[in-house]
Amino acid sequence: MRTQVAIIGAGPAGLLLGHLLYKAGVECVILERRDRAYVESRIRAGILEQVTVDLLRQVGVHDRMDREGLPHKGFALSTDGDNTRIDMKALTGKSVMVYGQTEVTRDLIDAAFRREIPLLFQADNVALHDITSARPHVTFRHDGVDQTLECDFIAGCDGFHGVARASIPADILRTFERVYPFGWLGVLADVPPCDHELIYASHERGFALASMRSHTRSRYYVQVANTEKVEDWSDDRFWDELCLRLGDEVAPRVTRGASIEKSIAPLRSFVAEPMRHGNLFLAGDAAHIVPPTGAKGLNLAATDVAYLADGLADHYRGNSAGIDAYSHRALSRVWKAERFSWWFTSLMHRFPETDAFGRRMQIAELDYLRGSYVAQQSLAENYVGLPLR
Repeated sequence: MRTQVAIIGAGPAGLLLGHLLYKAGVECVILERRDRAYVESRIRAGILEQVTVDLLRQVGVHDRMDREGLPHKGFALSTDGDNTRIDMKALTGKSVMVYGQTEVTRDLIDAAFRREIPLLFQADNVALHDITSARPHVTFRHDGVDQTLECDFIAGCDGFHGVARASIPADILRTFERVYPFGWLGVLADVPPCDHELIYASHERGFALASMRSHTRSRYYVQVANTEKVEDWSDDRFWDELCLRLGDEVAPRVTRGASIEKSIAPLRSFVAEPMRHGNLFLAGDAAHIVPPTGAKGLNLAATDVAYLADGLADHYRGNSAGIDAYSHRALSRVWKAERFSWWFTSLMHRFPETDAFGRRMQIAELDYLRGSYVAQQSLAENYVGLPLR
């Protein structure tokens, strides 16, 4: 097999890159080690920045998002039950879209098959070869047959545990990481959300988030220690804790129901540098992880592949400046998003070392946000997403 760009991973990053290259007339093949049902069922983020929405419209995979997505112009910050609305639209002129990553993935896969973009699920034993040469190639096993995919470039969009980043020599790659001492216990339930916008709650007992996937499906989270087990949290225990942290104003609006998915997501910040080695490019979770506070993960992946697609398209037109600058350009945006996610996480969560003084500092910071237009504008600017260019 021969193509111009081999894409490893059929998550949102790899799929969106495939569509961007398709629009630019650049050939690609997407390899995914899991089956289609698994990829389409993964429960992930649900907030799309304006840049991500624009990219989906640019590639023409937006009809269902525009029909079913929920545009949000603001969100609420709650301090021990005292709520303040952050009006993103008034502060920045921009908004976000509530539309689950699961739905984005399904839309991109459906469109890939309609457009006949080569997409191979259950591609096992993927290995990258000669990534610093002019003729890299990928070996894999598909339908019981060992195959070789020759290409000009490889895009590693295969996540934190994928083969792409592991293919970069340890003496080349530099990593930065912070693992947080807590996770998010999340519940998905077919109940109407308690509010028409998200509520981020900082409470004496820990963080909570009231979110949604639609008008009839809610997504709620509470901060728990890394030692907690999902099986120790009954639905009743979860709803009781959530309502306590959301406060007396919001709690009566919470509709309780049976959970259809319940899991604990650990929180970490992670960045790998550089995001290019030879003719291998890293994008999305293969290169960086952010805490879910602020909803930057999927959106960073989308901007990575936007930069990469532009650079690759220019390369085939005779200008390699874009791919040469890819790592520096992407990392500049990545680190700004890491900063915001780290700050927002530190502000809203209780850490084991948070004593009475530390809690007072969090409350003072939140009180400052309530009373400062400039502080709210900075928060909103980062939340809706920094400019792509």
